[in-house]
Amino acid sequence: MATLDLHSISKSFGTAEVLKDVSLAIKDKEFVVFVGPSGCGKSTLLRIIAGLEEATEGKVLIGSEDVSDAAPVDRGISMVFQSYALYPHLSVFENIALPLRICGYDPENAARRARAALDKVGLLDKEKLNPVVLSGGEQQRVGIARAIVHKPQLLLADEPTGNLDPKLSEEIMRLFQQFNQVGTT
Repeated sequence: MATLDLHSISKSFGTAEVLKDVSLAIKDKEFVVFVGPSGCGKSTLLRIIAGLEEATEGKVLIGSEDVSDAAPVDRGISMVFQSYALYPHLSVFENIALPLRICGYDPENAARRARAALDKVGLLDKEKLNPVVLSGGEQQRVGIARAIVHKPQLLLADEPTGNLDPKLSEEIMRLFQQFNQVGTT
């Protein structure tokens, strides 16, 4: 895990100022939730941290490194999305192992890590299934397994429980807290 420091982050889309002078410091292993009404900039802030969106002004530091201009892949971050973002034509196992192989892991190591991640989220017995046959909570756990398999410095989640009923939402939030990784909206 790592610390996260935001220094005077601002973001404008044309004349619309979405974020203005946001500064915060999140300690190593802290669990943080951003709460606010729809459209207030929570997702935009997460996208800036992840490098998927460029801040108009300000700096993002992970650990002590300024990653403001770093590509998303170079930030050591994984992100879980509300929409699960799973490959529907791949098995649960392949949804987790394929990105590892693309990143250069040998197939055996990718398989070992994918199965370990599935075990952590309680889905090892579902590895051969297609994700479309899983419940919403199970699909979200596949998304979490895919995010943690990289052992990121930070784990970001953009409304990870938005499509789930309250009981499943609590289960997913407990999973996030287990990993001692930062950030969710």
